[in-house]
Amino acid sequence: MAGERPLPPFAAIVVAAGKGLRVGGVLPKQYRTWRGRPLLRHSVETLREAGAAPLVVVIAEGAEDHARAAVGDATGVRFVTGGANRQDSVRAGLEALADEAPARVLVHDAARPDLPRAVIERLMDALAEHPGAIPVLPVVDSLAVASARGTMADKADRESLRRVQTPQAFRFEAILVAHRAWVGGTDAGDDAQVLAANGGEVALVRGDERLKKVTFAEDLMDNAAAFRIGQGFDVHRLEAGEELWLCGIRLEHDMGLAGHSDADVALHAITDAVLGAIGEGDIGTHFPPSDPQWAGARSGRFLEHAVSLAREAGYALANIDLTLICEAPKIGPHRAAMRAEVARLAGLCESAVSIKATTTERLGFTGRGEGIAAQAIVALSREERP
Repeated sequence: MAGERPLPPFAAIVVAAGKGLRVGGVLPKQYRTWRGRPLLRHSVETLREAGAAPLVVVIAEGAEDHARAAVGDATGVRFVTGGANRQDSVRAGLEALADEAPARVLVHDAARPDLPRAVIERLMDALAEHPGAIPVLPVVDSLAVASARGTMADKADRESLRRVQTPQAFRFEAILVAHRAWVGGTDAGDDAQVLAANGGEVALVRGDERLKKVTFAEDLMDNAAAFRIGQGFDVHRLEAGEELWLCGIRLEHDMGLAGHSDADVALHAITDAVLGAIGEGDIGTHFPPSDPQWAGARSGRFLEHAVSLAREAGYALANIDLTLICEAPKIGPHRAAMRAEVARLAGLCESAVSIKATTTERLGFTGRGEGIAAQAIVALSREERP
């Protein structure tokens, strides 16, 4: 980008071998989505754009398919299987670079996706005079030393303490030798401690609050929109001999709606609106009409599924605004029952559900009584996770 100064040559190791259990879900957090892309891809793309070469991603055994999918079409990325803990994984990444012996290497956690280039620049500047450099931030809260009984044993001097982030930068030969010489415990905490234990001086440079580590499920939601809006539209043909279902209620009428399921045009429109709000395709994606298991299925199942997907994405349905377009049947006599059933299916109070009806003044297919159309707009709000 314009205004960015060139950086000296460096390699990078992205550590992505953890299980990420605290974030929840089936996938480890490094493969979960954040700001529309897998967590791992953010770090890989930033480092590639900064000039990292080679770039090694250390992954868990058997995770290469997930990792390749996560980095997308990024070129020049190597995958190396990590070890039992973070220290072993970093060592594996370093050994994979040993033959090339780059002058400098950055070691970065995949769980810190928002990596400002300015931090990389400060680290590279520090390596000109020191064998290692790490980004740090001041401690702003008061600190206490806890006793084994869960009481305050002593105070800690925050003035001399710093919060440590990644990437951590090293002269390659110095950090490789330090890892090979390490005789401490199985987990050194971070690579700066490994270097320091081998006599290497580690410079402290200014970090960045954006380099926050994603640890819990709510961290993945930090940059999600507080509200989302979805719109759904559906049409079904009226035919003799079919049952008429609208908003989950069976209505007595001389014609019914034709379709693979119960053809509840209202619930289909609402379902599509919810799916659209969370970017999960449409009703046909999840319940294809070509699949015989959905023949005659009640559309309430479709809506409940969409609401469940929204919850998994961290959103709760806030309100539904539905408009039915038809000449017959008259909606007014059934509005209260429809509203109650939609509210039940969506997990809402009835005051959050609006059901309106209109005609096209006998124009078009709805005006001729050939079918019923429905349009729905929904609002979703981000759920605050405990």
